[in-house]
Amino acid sequence: MRDFKKYDIWKLSHKLTLNIYKISNDFPKEEIYGLTSQIRRASSSIPTNISEGCGRSSDSDFNRFLTIAIALACETEYLLILSKDLKYITIEKFNELNSEVNTVKKKIYTLKQKLV
Repeated sequence: MRDFKKYDIWKLSHKLTLNIYKISNDFPKEEIYGLTSQIRRASSSIPTNISEGCGRSSDSDFNRFLTIAIALACETEYLLILSKDLKYITIEKFNELNSEVNTVKKKIYTLKQKLV
């Protein structure tokens, strides 16, 4: 069994989630069950799937959960674009978070290549 807390991708995705929670606190209150909930769920599901994959017994199982984590990172990226376009976050904050999510995606993809 792998220790998910030792993986850089888990640490980075956890940090991304914390940053998403922080910025989404300032979203309009009418978004609490909409965009706020969705972006928090998508971002927190990235490290969640990495963690769950680490608990699996085979590389192929772990790889499957990493694939799901990449899909969730893509979802998070879109929701950041939407947040920017709705002017819920600044361009600067978008650029910072978008860079973080793309780093996470690249690192997950690199790990997946090592598992094949």
